[in-house]
Amino acid sequence: MAQRNTWQRERVREALTDARGFVSAQSLHATLRDENTGIGLATVYRALAGLAAQGEADSLQSPEGEALYRACVSAGHHHHLICRSCGLTVEIEATDVEQWARATAERHGFRDAEHVVDIFGLCASCAAAADQRADQQRTDPLAVKRDAH
Repeated sequence: MAQRNTWQRERVREALTDARGFVSAQSLHATLRDENTGIGLATVYRALAGLAAQGEADSLQSPEGEALYRACVSAGHHHHLICRSCGLTVEIEATDVEQWARATAERHGFRDAEHVVDIFGLCASCAAAADQRADQQRTDPLAVKRDAH
């Protein structure tokens, strides 16, 4: 059953497109609430589920188990590198993963197997910032406490 393209669904789609990286329904709802759209959380959840089902949004589960969404850039099956700190997301091809998944499924007698592979880490910018904070803490342990106040 196709979902109606209401103004609320279109506004959720726009907010998702404007978001950087993957976002939760709650985070997207907070943005829409701050803009006084009047769009409820349940509507955001329904719109995101519909967009994901129609291939217009990527959906994945965070390491904490929360569903996250992002406006889909690539059509078809793909994987992601996702920064745990800033949310930067890069779509990647993973030919080795595809071959491994197919071979593993076949080896165990499975067919029509599907898989999801997303890699979480720190992007270069966030890793450099984390290294800089660690270096600063090693050279001036009180700097971290002073920065916190």
